[in-house]
Amino acid sequence: MAKFTKEEFISGLKEMTILEVKELVDAMKEEFGVDPSAVAVAAAPTAAVEEGPSTVNVVLASAGANKIAVIKLIRDITGLGLKEAKDLADNGGVVKENVSAEEANELKAKFEEAGATIELK
Repeated sequence: MAKFTKEEFISGLKEMTILEVKELVDAMKEEFGVDPSAVAVAAAPTAAVEEGPSTVNVVLASAGANKIAVIKLIRDITGLGLKEAKDLADNGGVVKENVSAEEANELKAKFEEAGATIELK
């Protein structure tokens, strides 16, 4: 029997109707005693856990000694007014919510350059 590559198998699936795909899945269940759709669903959460969180919150822990630079940075990033940005710099708190890990690391680097302490949660 000839062995199919993944590309050939997927190409063949694209040409099948939904009914034909269902019959193929049923035949695989009968032949191998395994539900291929259950295997694919069970594998998905494992991959997500290994990657870590997809979004994080950028939290200002401390503005540091150069508070004016940190206030300017908060205003640039968030669009807050001067008073709100100053309150955030004084009291700490969430600067930006649900950002990608890459963007969060970029923001953290900017804040640390300005002298602030940032936590990613």
